[in-house]
Amino acid sequence: MTTGSPTAPPAAVTQAVVLAGGQGSRLRPYTDDRPKPMVEIPGTGTPIIGHQLEWLAAEGVTDVVISCGHLAEVLQQWLDSTDLPLKASTVVEKEPLGRGGGLKYAAAALPRPEEPWYATNGDIWTRFSLRDMAAFHAERAATATLALARPNIPWGAVETDEFGHVLDFIEAPPSPYLINAGLYVFSPEFTALLPDLGDHERTTFPQLARERRLAGFPLPQGSYWRAIDTAKDLSEAAKELARATSADGSRRDG
Repeated sequence: MTTGSPTAPPAAVTQAVVLAGGQGSRLRPYTDDRPKPMVEIPGTGTPIIGHQLEWLAAEGVTDVVISCGHLAEVLQQWLDSTDLPLKASTVVEKEPLGRGGGLKYAAAALPRPEEPWYATNGDIWTRFSLRDMAAFHAERAATATLALARPNIPWGAVETDEFGHVLDFIEAPPSPYLINAGLYVFSPEFTALLPDLGDHERTTFPQLARERRLAGFPLPQGSYWRAIDTAKDLSEAAKELARATSADGSRRDG
């Protein structure tokens, strides 16, 4: 009886693109003098992009290309003056290219175009295993894999019975739907499928979905994920960080 050779484990993903070119108008006045990823999470002294780079480095990423636009020089100055845990370079969109165009423009500067890569929107603060997501992507031989989150609904919900009696009030319940979390794993061939100008979610992703080449990775239960879109998101992120820090301290003391 002949045994086939064992399947080689997927190659580690060690490069990433961060989309950091948006104006962040809903975060004003914080974004009046800095791009959105440079807004600090209260109580940390570190901007959103700093938390992202630390997480990416912890997940095995060695090289990051950051696509800049609005007030790019502020982000570039911070990168130049900060001791980073990985190698970070920037590309600047002279005119807005859209998320798909921005991804393609930045991907052209990746050091290893023949290898897979991660991508993330510049306003995402999260913690989960990117390595697990990359393995999920490889197992399905996908061209692109997007992380799927189930965010809490920002309003309280009311539960009723079939007769219209109110049974309960539920504060900020989880959404019944999964959403695109703004985090991706891409195979090398994905770059050529991106538009030069426009949004990949309206062009490339629907095409890949029709061809069954697009995968969705649900974030594991207990994963932290938040998009920082408004001042309220900033304050909620700070509270969640304080709770997590306090819980860690209690565990160490116990």
